[in-house]
Amino acid sequence: MSDTAPPLPAIPTTNPRRAAADAIVTTGRLTYPDSLPITERRDELLAAIRDPDPVIFFEPKRIYRQYKEEVPDDGEALPLDVCFVLRDGSDVTLVSWGSQIKETLETADALAKEGISAEVIDVACLKPLDFDTILESVKKTGRCVIIHEAAKTAGFGAEIAARLAEEALYDLHAPVERVTGYDTHIPLFRLEMKYLPSVEKILAAVKRTLSV
Repeated sequence: MSDTAPPLPAIPTTNPRRAAADAIVTTGRLTYPDSLPITERRDELLAAIRDPDPVIFFEPKRIYRQYKEEVPDDGEALPLDVCFVLRDGSDVTLVSWGSQIKETLETADALAKEGISAEVIDVACLKPLDFDTILESVKKTGRCVIIHEAAKTAGFGAEIAARLAEEALYDLHAPVERVTGYDTHIPLFRLEMKYLPSVEKILAAVKRTLSV
């Protein structure tokens, strides 16, 4: 009888507070799917189920009924260790994940109307982090805004900002901006949208970084 424990299955969860810290420091994977497109999110979940390592698959509840589309059952799976460039740009890099991808893409559309070209990166998997894709984009644009719904203090955006300071300091034309939730508990659903980053808040951060 083998002494090796069998691989643990993917554990879907709707609670971002559970086990996030443990997932970051262990050898497992932490993936945080966004809402667009649904097919790719299904493919990420399929990859999480098939992965031999433990996988925590966060599912933001507010995207459950946000979109509808046909999802083919073709058995295809996406890699869990890459970032996805959802939109090419040259003036500023917008980095986000989870449900905030929606507001981030809407911000990019609004910026395009003003002649500002924003590159949008979906950090679909927080661990392992595909930092090379983020680094390549920031070296191209020279500016970066990180958007996530977690609190600002000790949020994962701080890790990305620190890595950029370590590896791309001389490529940055302005300080890295973070648009996040507040350093407090998330309120009940009636006030939730006041807590979460909005298009207006992201636009203001982009304008600050472009003004330097």
